[in-house]
Amino acid sequence: MKAYESMYQLLENRILKEQVKPGEYLPSEHHLCQQYNVSRDTVRKALSLLMANGYIQKIQGKGSLVLKREQLRFPISGLTSYQELQHSYGYDGRTVVEKLVKRVVTPELAEKTGFVLDSSVWELVRTREIDHAKVILDRDYLLCSVIPYLDTEIGEDSIYRYFEQELHLQIAFAEKEIRIDQLRDEDRRLLDLNQNDHHIAAINSRVFLANAQQFQYTESRHRIDKFRFYDFARRNPSTY
Repeated sequence: MKAYESMYQLLENRILKEQVKPGEYLPSEHHLCQQYNVSRDTVRKALSLLMANGYIQKIQGKGSLVLKREQLRFPISGLTSYQELQHSYGYDGRTVVEKLVKRVVTPELAEKTGFVLDSSVWELVRTREIDHAKVILDRDYLLCSVIPYLDTEIGEDSIYRYFEQELHLQIAFAEKEIRIDQLRDEDRRLLDLNQNDHHIAAINSRVFLANAQQFQYTESRHRIDKFRFYDFARRNPSTY
């Protein structure tokens, strides 16, 4: 990881945990250089990345203003795991593995997931509990040729940490589809829903390695009152 990326993560964590609150300014570039013993170029690159991702706005003559951001928001364009979000936001959460089996990819599953017919995949079903309520249902299909071993202990921890630190996989990018679905029987059985819930927020993702090989397909179903999905965009002025 480059120095400015580490710096970015440190500052992002301070903002997410509201050690610097919305409406307040980050320390000056000079102070950050001294505090973290890094170069001004490193600080400026980290601040530019914070601004690009919607955490701060640079105000001429004043510094880096922290922008208001809601908690429990899931980034649309990023590839961030549930465990990473939980760590960043500091909320009380738990993951429960509801199912872990090997499956052969059928024609129907091949069409849905993008995996090759008759290939072997892990089917991993997990519920995510936040503040003692199960509000997320995740179903992952993981290619066995890439992930030869998986168990409940890994599934209840962080599969991405296992993939990257133990299997040394380079997870690169994902294609995502977001929609509002009708509740399924499985949602009602496994999630703690509100009495008047009839729909759920669903995100389907195909995740690829650095060599462009797909190794994961995920169906993530979220109770709609609990989460807000977001992206942050800046307009780049064009020439007419």
